Amino acid sequence: MNAPSEPRWMRFLPPASWLAAYRREWLLSDAVAGVTLAAYAIPVSLAYAAMAGLPPQVGVYGYMLGGLGYAALGASRQLAIGPTSAISLMIAATVGALAGGDAIRYAQIASLAAFAVAVLCLIAWLFKLSVLVRLVSDSILVGFKAGAGLTIIMSQLPSLLGVAGGGHNFFDRAIKLSGQIGATNPLVLAIGAVALLLLLSGERLLPGRPVGIAIVALAIATATLLGLPSLGVPVTGTIPQGLPALSMPTFGLLDFDDLFPLAAGCVLLAYIEGVSAARSFAAKHGYSLDVRQEFLGLGAANLAAALGHGYPVAGGLSQSAVNDSAGARTPLALVICSAALGLCLLYFTGLLTNLPKAVLAAIVFAAVYKLVDIRALVRMWRVSRIDFYAAGIALIAVLLLGILQGVLLASIASILLLLARASQPHVAFIGRLPGSGRYSDSARHEGVEPLTGIIAFRPEASLLYINAETVLDRVLDALAASSGLRLVVCDLSASPYIDLAGAHMLHDLHDELASRKIVLCIVGAHAQLRDLLHAEGLAERTDSVQWLRTLDSVLADEQAATAHRTA
Repeated sequence: MNAPSEPRWMRFLPPASWLAAYRREWLLSDAVAGVTLAAYAIPVSLAYAAMAGLPPQVGVYGYMLGGLGYAALGASRQLAIGPTSAISLMIAATVGALAGGDAIRYAQIASLAAFAVAVLCLIAWLFKLSVLVRLVSDSILVGFKAGAGLTIIMSQLPSLLGVAGGGHNFFDRAIKLSGQIGATNPLVLAIGAVALLLLLSGERLLPGRPVGIAIVALAIATATLLGLPSLGVPVTGTIPQGLPALSMPTFGLLDFDDLFPLAAGCVLLAYIEGVSAARSFAAKHGYSLDVRQEFLGLGAANLAAALGHGYPVAGGLSQSAVNDSAGARTPLALVICSAALGLCLLYFTGLLTNLPKAVLAAIVFAAVYKLVDIRALVRMWRVSRIDFYAAGIALIAVLLLGILQGVLLASIASILLLLARASQPHVAFIGRLPGSGRYSDSARHEGVEPLTGIIAFRPEASLLYINAETVLDRVLDALAASSGLRLVVCDLSASPYIDLAGAHMLHDLHDELASRKIVLCIVGAHAQLRDLLHAEGLAERTDSVQWLRTLDSVLADEQAATAHRTA
């Protein structure tokens, strides 16, 4: 007797599945992971909120509320949700110009952006748009991450040096920073350098441990005992105590044309990074991940953040790695993390008053420097130049245009790269392997013997409007270089699909060959291809019986016929 199938509604509410299978022994692991994640989240969320140009507590709101939202609808059991470096910088670069210098309007627009992200995630889920994100290639992501990492690092260097900084993009910031080097505050630089050294050492010696919270505590104690704020060291200042008041974001602040690019960029960044991390942990722990459901999880996280006056959040690899290494078994760890952060907001915000901003800059630096993956770029240069150029486009776009425009341009570049690759398919011209009855691509093997009186070619891609002319040109070039031809064989076995332009290309090839009294033979056509070829009238111009045959069998028959004629 078959087991009863899972109710349909349970697929859209993941807690119904993992809570039903929850084991008592998992509770301690989830509790430890939740508290550990909260200890990691406090310094990182403060740093990212400062990077976004928002009050420090807003970053904590994002971790606390975003985690609760994702736990309700997210599909991953280890993914941790909160503010990320790239989205924080995108908010800083975009919202500032839209707010016109009004701090209240700035915070309202940031929350409205989170709400817009939630709406777009719901739309993407309804229309099953997860497939579109796959158009962004890994090479584009490597370049984008490198550009984002360099931009973020450049944005934090002024805080590490104790100077004003400024600028609109990486190069503008670098020029302005170079002119301010002489005004470096030695005390601020020393604090930032020591914090960065401790963070990097802790990362190497104590991987997966919340080293950041210990360094924050040490920095606060040192700043308080030595009176560093009175010596001109910038600190976070007073952080409001208490939980965020939940309310709907303020609407009507922006036109749709202003809000959509920001929200779309955040969705693209958040979904790609979140799904990439979630997939890695799902594979590690042996469960399947519903990538479409991730739109609902991400949408719920951003809706919760927006209601709590936060800004867009996403799943990140670094915080998820902390959550996983601490033993998280289910999203209950996120709920426990949110509870711990809530207690911190209620009772311990006063302890953060004297936290030096240079320490927050060091935390950001330590979190993002790995985004600049030099090894991956070097490997692309050696293995695939076209992937390297794609990564370079994304990198330069982010450095010149910023995170938002960079990610949008990188997405367009990824689609154009896909089209460029499809427009230049490999066309294999077949010859005979010496001393055997087998045939192969002449370009793949040395010493392949050309066929007498025959050109046999195999397009190794679907025949589409973007590449049909290229395939025809290559075959015509081969015709021009040959003489005494009586047969041209087109092998479609490596072409899974053909459109009208591809069929018209075969018509054009037939006409050209007929004018030279050369026969066109089509072989290896799959069922869908045969249907379209029949509909386009090619059965009347070529022998449709041959369409079902293999290239080797046709060539073997032709060679046997040639041998018989010459005998």
